[in-house]
Amino acid sequence: MKLIALFLPSMLLLGGCGSGPDRTPPPWAGTVEREVDALGVQNWIIVAESSFPVVSRGGVRTLVVDGEIPEIVDFVVNHLEKSETVTPTFNTARELPFVSNDRAPGIDFFRKQLNEALHGHQVRQMDNRSLTLLAHSDASKFAVLVLKSKTALPYSSVFIELDSGYWDRDSEDRLRQEMRSAQERARQQQIEENETNN
Repeated sequence: MKLIALFLPSMLLLGGCGSGPDRTPPPWAGTVEREVDALGVQNWIIVAESSFPVVSRGGVRTLVVDGEIPEIVDFVVNHLEKSETVTPTFNTARELPFVSNDRAPGIDFFRKQLNEALHGHQVRQMDNRSLTLLAHSDASKFAVLVLKSKTALPYSSVFIELDSGYWDRDSEDRLRQEMRSAQERARQQQIEENETNN
């Protein structure tokens, strides 16, 4: 009987990840889609553990979502993968791989589920405190959406930074370099014309 009790929650959790064609969207899907669609470049989405603090500062919007982090991340990733407007960068706490299952039962299974929910996207790791401070400092200028989950595991939050989906950082860097080069050529041409006229 104990085996069945342990197996059943695992099967229920496994059913939470992945988005099959016959799967009914969760009740919170429409709200989360609308909130995510309103975001743009330099905005953040934090899919947060249940103890994540509610921030009173303007620019931070917190929604309590009746789901676990892997399920919510999977949903958000699916939605963002269809977007041409923004592209996500995923960040997790550097501490997460070091949390043992003995101290936080279920963390091993959580890490496996989270890895699947991220659909193979590259994930950067930073200290949890640094990620939280970074997202909150950006909130003074840009919107931060916190999707507070039911997950009660330490260092399990996922921080998603949004960038342009049609104009990446390399393109921006090249544009700025070309503008500087054009200004330098124009300045050099002006100097040469002045020398010719004198």
